[in-house]
Amino acid sequence: MEIKIMSFNVLCYGPEEMFWLDRRGMVADILRNNKPDSFGLQESHYEWMQAVCEALPEYDYVGVGRDDGALCGEFSPVFYLKDKYDVLDSGTFWLSETPDTPSYGWDAVCRRVCSWAKLQNKENGSVYVHINTHLDHKGPNARTLGLQMVLDHAAKFDVPVVCTGDFNFKEGCELYKQMVSGCLKDSKYAAKDTMSNVTFNAFYPVIKKDEAPCIIDYISFSNDVEVKKYAVLTDRPDGKFPSDHNPVLAIAEI
Repeated sequence: MEIKIMSFNVLCYGPEEMFWLDRRGMVADILRNNKPDSFGLQESHYEWMQAVCEALPEYDYVGVGRDDGALCGEFSPVFYLKDKYDVLDSGTFWLSETPDTPSYGWDAVCRRVCSWAKLQNKENGSVYVHINTHLDHKGPNARTLGLQMVLDHAAKFDVPVVCTGDFNFKEGCELYKQMVSGCLKDSKYAAKDTMSNVTFNAFYPVIKKDEAPCIIDYISFSNDVEVKKYAVLTDRPDGKFPSDHNPVLAIAEI
């Protein structure tokens, strides 16, 4: 069965000229036009969650706010087509020494979570797990140990797995090598058809930041999955940026 997956850091708020309320329609249009089977968002606070649910009623989600395990703080949700899939199992854990309760991990400056859903196609019974996360942008120990928690969780399943997220490390670094050296492979290099670009665009050149555009968002699949297509989407409706990250799309056969 073919599945389409997306990952999109929608930027929680943004500077005045790029404020989230002015970008939400563009984000919804990109998701609607591509119609993924499931997608992971990052930096999605509760108002973002409400906006996406309202604009895309064909989707439901799993996930909680990272600050209280309910509605407070950013989510790392997994959205899925609710008429196409049943959720067999799901959960959220914190990337910390106390994964079952809202908490900071190691040297992280933010609480960080990983949410996941085990999805079963209602028509043919095929199953896959979608894992979504956002690693810390400051703490090196939090990134290293948080990544290992995500990888350990991915290795638990005996069905195809897809892992999406903003990992806050660059392609080719040691953490990247760790990510793709076990049960997961980067869809960009596994795909037969690849259209690559930076994933963190930094609103450049409209807003010039200290950080240069780079690749820090990934869609990885378990090694038993055939990846057909990978693309970084660079939609600019009327020349405007939907976010400071470009969404990533992958199509695979499970």
